[in-house]
This record gives sequence, C-alpha cells and structure tokens, in this order.
Amino acid sequence: MESTAPFAINLPEVLAEVRQAFERYEVALTTNQVEVLDELFLDAPHTLRYGATENLVGFEAIRAFRQGRSPKNLQRSLRHTVITTYGRDYAVANTEFTRAGEPRTGRQSHTWLRLPQGWRIVAAHVSWMDGAL
Repeated sequence: MESTAPFAINLPEVLAEVRQAFERYEVALTTNQVEVLDELFLDAPHTLRYGATENLVGFEAIRAFRQGRSPKNLQRSLRHTVITTYGRDYAVANTEFTRAGEPRTGRQSHTWLRLPQGWRIVAAHVSWMDGAL
C-alpha cells in the first residue's frame, strides 16, 4: 500500500477562509442571491447537489434549480456546524438547520475545493430527519 505524506488539518488561516466562504453561502441562500450561489458552486459537469427532493448533477442543473426555486421560507437557523480543512485546498462543511414551523431537522454538507478563482463547492447534500435532535 502506498503511503501519502501527512497534511495539516484546520490550518487557522485556511479554516478562516472556508468559514468566510461558508458564511457568504448562507447569507446568499437565505436572501436568495442566486448569482452568488452560482458563483460559489464550481461551474463543471461533475459538480453535484443532492437535495431533499432532487438529485442535481452538473452545474447547469444546479443553476436551473436555483433560478426556479421559490424565494419564500428560506430563513433558517444553523447549529452544530463543523468545518474541517485538509491541507490548503480541500475542506468539508457540515451543519444542521431548523426552520420556523418545520418539525424536522435539516442537514447540509458541502465539499469545498480551492481554485484560482477562490473556494468553490464541488458537492453538496441536503436532507431532512424526522423530529428534532
């Protein structure tokens, strides 16, 4: 089995960059800033977003979903957010969320990759759990 060189986990400056990108995403999501959401997803055919009710493969499918989505009831509260960086160019972000009037707990995960144009989401997943945690 081939060995790989160790890499640093949660370098403070990298973690701060990803947290800033994550927070920018959250503001864009809850205020329906579709152009920012589009910017933060990698424009590539392999980028994916598996949602609570949809499986979107490719940036164009994600963009079409965002443009057709209702801008109502987007506000939410986050909890248990965990962001972990691996080296300088790769990160994952996981969080739980709640919405007013929604008894279920939502979960969201992102895989982030640093590119010359900045941090971009290359994979995302959103799901619901019955009942509150």
